[in-house]
Amino acid sequence: MAKIALELAQALSRRAATGAAGNASRRRLAQGDGWAVDDVMCTAGPQDRAFEERHETVSIAIVLAGSFQYRSVPGRALMTPGSVLLGSAGRCFECGHEHGAGDRCLAFRYTPDTFERVYAQVGARGPTPDFRHPNLPALRAFAPLVAQAFAGLSAPQSGIAWEELALRLAAQTVRVAWALPEAAGAIPRGAEARVAQSVREIEHRSGTPLSLSALASEAGLSPYHFLRTFERVTGLTPHQYLRRTRLRNAAIRLLSDDAKILDVALDCGFGDVSNFNHAFRAEFGLSPRAYRRHDAPRANESVLGSRPA
Repeated sequence: MAKIALELAQALSRRAATGAAGNASRRRLAQGDGWAVDDVMCTAGPQDRAFEERHETVSIAIVLAGSFQYRSVPGRALMTPGSVLLGSAGRCFECGHEHGAGDRCLAFRYTPDTFERVYAQVGARGPTPDFRHPNLPALRAFAPLVAQAFAGLSAPQSGIAWEELALRLAAQTVRVAWALPEAAGAIPRGAEARVAQSVREIEHRSGTPLSLSALASEAGLSPYHFLRTFERVTGLTPHQYLRRTRLRNAAIRLLSDDAKILDVALDCGFGDVSNFNHAFRAEFGLSPRAYRRHDAPRANESVLGSRPA
């Protein structure tokens, strides 16, 4: 996690030193028959103009670092680490960085035929529709997949099976995206800006104590107003977002290094290992020790298996 954020910070520093305009760079990590995954680094900031682009394929992208605004046919959303961007093939979209510079994503791309096969094999009925939502928040249903994606990029020696992850991610997206209600109405830009700043603060300081009152004060809102605003923008309460960030960082550590579980728990902001074990099992369905031993989520489900609990 630290490596991913550091590489983004270094790219932003180089961009600032040269005075160049922000841009997005893509590095192909893996590809196969009907699928591909790219590491996408963007150095755009508030001073850069957003341009309309088009999804050439079905796109499902995991945000790794930074935040940005994403606008597509279903609506507009603030993208934050751990959330999942959704893009239908042939549809136009726009990304902007009104509230902060830079982001990094893992973009999984599928040909329409490949995604249609996953859609059918998961058990969905009827023709494959366009996505009804611009994004999915950092939900528990995606936690093992997101953690494995982070670990695969930050620790290449982990030997991640990208094709398996691509298929799991597509299948889980089908299960979740079409079960959610239609997207809510537009979120005021001012509220989005305050939450974007809070999200970046949480990501930067997730291992330290962060109270609702402190975050609300930094955002210039009352605790109650901040709670409602944060949940509306991100789909999670501040407490849920902070805990999910800590658990994701812990899962990445468990998959990518040999640190003691106690050290991982304390480094990621948990006060004791008992609380950490309970929270981790609730999030990932395995104890931290079993998660590391079985290289989750392979231990949890087949590529196109049954719905997770």
